[in-house]
Amino acid sequence: MRLFQSTIGLKILMALSGLVGVGFVIGHMLGNLQIFMGADTLNAYAAALHANAALLWGARVVLLGAIAVHITTAIKLTAKMGKARPVKYGQKGWLGASYATRTMRMGGFILLAFIIYHLAHLTLGAPVLPADKVANNMLADGGVDVYKNVMNGFSFIPTALFYIVAQVMLGLHLTHGIHSMSRSLGISNPVWTERAAKAAVATGIGITVGNIAIVLFGMIAG
Repeated sequence: MRLFQSTIGLKILMALSGLVGVGFVIGHMLGNLQIFMGADTLNAYAAALHANAALLWGARVVLLGAIAVHITTAIKLTAKMGKARPVKYGQKGWLGASYATRTMRMGGFILLAFIIYHLAHLTLGAPVLPADKVANNMLADGGVDVYKNVMNGFSFIPTALFYIVAQVMLGLHLTHGIHSMSRSLGISNPVWTERAAKAAVATGIGITVGNIAIVLFGMIAG
């Protein structure tokens, strides 16, 4: 318990919870990319997920737990840094840092807002869209037409633009986070550090491009 109350322990917790998030984001994107294979394929994928309620809710609980740990550790680390240096620096040392590093905190707030909106939009079915964008989103058997729900949602420009901004922030967050995570988990060899940095950039770009492609498809074809 002392370890996980220390700065090093908190960074390990942040890294491990971030690793859970990275795995989910990649899997989630790969599943959603089936939208390009047509309505039947995407709806069959969604139906298969909901048919296994234990697996689905287990994944949701683990993910929400990881997000809670990630946010809590971020707050604690920020507080520790503030206590360690109550007087602010005269010159910001991060001026030479990457854009991904400088946007971590702002991006985190945007991503939290996005997660809440995304859950309301496509998981909970909350009324966050105009009525005409949620009409006729049901299948003949009474289930939700996931394909049409996604297409109609992204044809609403404000929602689509918010998703795009959030995906850019997610890509930046992953780029910096994966690199930092590797160091927090003990990867200090120069060769592997360089590989981790390249993997972080590749993952960030891949996730951003893949998710935005889905949004653009909904904007154009929806």
